[in-house]
Amino acid sequence: MEQHNPSVRESALLLLRGGMRNAEVAERLGVPRGTVGWWRYEDRKRRGETYVPPTDCPRCTGRAFDHAAYAYLLGLYLGDGHIISKCKQHHLSVFCGTVWPGLIDAAEEAMRRVMPLPRVSRRQRGGCVEVKSYTQHWICLFPQHGPGKKNERRIALEGWQQEIVDAPPWEFIRGLIHSDGCRTTNWTVRNGKRYEYPRYFFTNTSDDIRRLCTETLTKVGVRWTILARGSNPFNVSIARKESAALMDLHVGAKH
Repeated sequence: MEQHNPSVRESALLLLRGGMRNAEVAERLGVPRGTVGWWRYEDRKRRGETYVPPTDCPRCTGRAFDHAAYAYLLGLYLGDGHIISKCKQHHLSVFCGTVWPGLIDAAEEAMRRVMPLPRVSRRQRGGCVEVKSYTQHWICLFPQHGPGKKNERRIALEGWQQEIVDAPPWEFIRGLIHSDGCRTTNWTVRNGKRYEYPRYFFTNTSDDIRRLCTETLTKVGVRWTILARGSNPFNVSIARKESAALMDLHVGAKH
């Protein structure tokens, strides 16, 4: 680590103890932010302080939060999300295809509406964008987090989660479809005339997650079938006219 004049360090510590953020101190004194963070850590350690990061976690603070945004984010997480929670790494990631900028924006907005305090960033990864929110408290809101892949362990909603999902069921469905689903246009020929009609799919290898999807679809009056490709019944299909119309009204295609 680069050596700095002891007076600069003392000035930084005085500012930090006065409540100034690391970034502000670094900018004022012309010192790298990582250096300021290390000084703060060493100072707290020397003085025997226990640092508890601030949080606006609804489960830990009892704070009211946006249930519709949470239901949507829960669907995204179960489809294309994961949580890193080890050592000093704590964040929720949702992966969105770069061809759907609206989905990327919606994922970030949902994270901010559920917990505004954590830092959110985007990272380009090949053909997708990883939307990340940094706090260990996402495991409080998504107790489905655990070791291994989601399709290899049991996935079930807790009572409080089910209540939120049941209050705005369409937001949960929208999150699932926007993560692991799609809207397509099918066609058929009848009496020599071509007819086109919308169709929705949800594809996930977890029996539990597919069941959560189909149970919620049934609650809102959407009729669905399981479409097996080969021997794998991983595809939930929604093709009936009335059901597809409901999906168009409440879910819509990714954009």
